[in-house]
Amino acid sequence: MNLEQTRRRGLSSKLALGLAFTVFALSLYVDAAETILIWPGMAPGENSDARGTNLEARPTDTPPITRVEKIRLPTMDVFPAHEPNGTGIVILPGGGFGKVVVDLEGSEAAAILNRIGITAFVLRYRTNETKGADEPGYLRPVQDAERAVRYLRANPFHWKLDVNRIGVMGFSAGGQAASVLHTRGAEADYAAIDDIDKQSFRPDFSILIYPWNLANAKTGEMMPELVYDANMPPAFIVHTSDDASTSVGAAKFYLGLKEKSVPAELHIYENGGHGYGTRSRPDSNIGTWSDRAVDWLVRRKLGSR
Repeated sequence: MNLEQTRRRGLSSKLALGLAFTVFALSLYVDAAETILIWPGMAPGENSDARGTNLEARPTDTPPITRVEKIRLPTMDVFPAHEPNGTGIVILPGGGFGKVVVDLEGSEAAAILNRIGITAFVLRYRTNETKGADEPGYLRPVQDAERAVRYLRANPFHWKLDVNRIGVMGFSAGGQAASVLHTRGAEADYAAIDDIDKQSFRPDFSILIYPWNLANAKTGEMMPELVYDANMPPAFIVHTSDDASTSVGAAKFYLGLKEKSVPAELHIYENGGHGYGTRSRPDSNIGTWSDRAVDWLVRRKLGSR
């Protein structure tokens, strides 16, 4: 191979890499087909219908990451599958309960689910900016998630859903809320207000991605709200060993399911930190977790290749 051929091959490789990155970047920004309100009026205990404010993007976020705060009226962004197979997943993004990260831990995951026939619903749950409040941070997000699952079961035909294939996916703080929801019994965290609330709020399965602080980092004690029973649905759980929110909680959550003979799959990666969403991290294979989740969903006949 002469020098000119080498130069052309190098240029071709750079163009291909640039095109691949462009396609990847564009895939992150898929608009929702619609946004729906899950409550008939204001949410429980609220006196405002504010849908939230986008925080200024951080220059270090590449691609950009959208963080929404001060949400008082929760909504769901709908991302329908092109060839829906009946499965629906409510996605609870992270954000420490003070924000909701709607793309990194929302629409980007929805795009992956859409490819295997799953319609995704990114829940912009209510945030809690008041530190030290008497109310636990997860409470309003759990209320909103309970209502969202019930809403889908009450309106399945609009999105071609099977009412027995409605799951949740939670990231970070959203993963904590999803974990609480996963272990809830028959009693919801809010009083019924209409016929939608006659539906079950318990998901048919849960995908928990780096659920935040399920265990106390110092004592290892689990959240007392996590009460296990044999009727819990299957779960897929991901964490990293170097995550400051501690993978001990994910491991003990798995053991709690195992002790009740509830099907579960746990992946703890050596490194990758926290807050990666579905993206890769340097010197880590954490970016492969979504492939393992797809395998799990397809194996359980919840996803279609």
